[in-house]
Amino acid sequence: MVLTPLQTMSKIKIGFLGAGYIAKVHASILARDDHVEVASIYDLKKPLAEQLARSTGGAVAHSVAEVLATCDTVYITTPNTKHTELAIVAIEESKNVFCEKPMATTLADARRVLNAAEKSDRVFQVGHNRRFAPVYAELKRMLGESHQPHSAHVKMNRGELLQPEWVGNPEITGGFLYETTIHMFDMMRFLFGEVASVQAFGSRHEYREIDDFSALFRFQNGMHATLASSADASWLFPFERVEVFCHHATIVTREMESLLYSEGLDGKLVENSMHQLAKEEKWGYAQENRAFIDAILEGNAPAVSAVDGYKSVEIVEAVYESIRIAEPIKFD
Repeated sequence: MVLTPLQTMSKIKIGFLGAGYIAKVHASILARDDHVEVASIYDLKKPLAEQLARSTGGAVAHSVAEVLATCDTVYITTPNTKHTELAIVAIEESKNVFCEKPMATTLADARRVLNAAEKSDRVFQVGHNRRFAPVYAELKRMLGESHQPHSAHVKMNRGELLQPEWVGNPEITGGFLYETTIHMFDMMRFLFGEVASVQAFGSRHEYREIDDFSALFRFQNGMHATLASSADASWLFPFERVEVFCHHATIVTREMESLLYSEGLDGKLVENSMHQLAKEEKWGYAQENRAFIDAILEGNAPAVSAVDGYKSVEIVEAVYESIRIAEPIKFD
């Protein structure tokens, strides 16, 4: 697949399919980009589309087809289980596509999206924003340049699945792991490489699905890591944390707020704080949008590809399958 750079001086016309919270985050960033026009917005709940249109200068569309007819680039920001079909139709209409995570909520659907994206000469990027967050970008740099990781512990908890009310409905989210923990599955691949196997355990306590998970990962490079993720852990900072253990060194992230590391036999402690950054930069949203627009303008490969999106879905499904059969799952 060879990507085609944008051969025009006109602005990139962007349409939004879905006008909820994450659409507002992306649209507010894009509306300030001189290369971009937020042109068209569609949501089944028309008041949401109207509100987003007022804040960005875009027009309210009355159908998916209208968005596709008026834009060359599409942001898919609908609920998780609606991503697959919209992604495929947008790809088949030769649009650049930014698809929020997850790319799909079954492995079969993820394969369909991947196959479609690989045939396209447009940019297809998946919204795994954590990769661009300064905390994780710095951790990635350290692991690549100065600290060889031996093992790690990863945690991502939620306090509840009640607010907003739809996050507790697997028919909308695809399941708890697709709504929340998939971020950390992608982050583990980003930091530590390809997964070789996973053994997972899960239980159900408060909700209609499995809501508490523990897993042991082994990576192709021989590293190993544990992961814990709970849907009903009460809100406690940091709800998201990565601890990486190296040779006489430990590196710890605390959400997107800070990175600490202790190294040497005397335990020298250093902290890199990101508190001063705006949330859109601290969480990587501004950077992932910049990467997407630049890929369109320059004809570059996307920073987070359809393959990356597929792999994160593959890990989610492997964890669920390991729990179901009570055995480890090996990856090809």
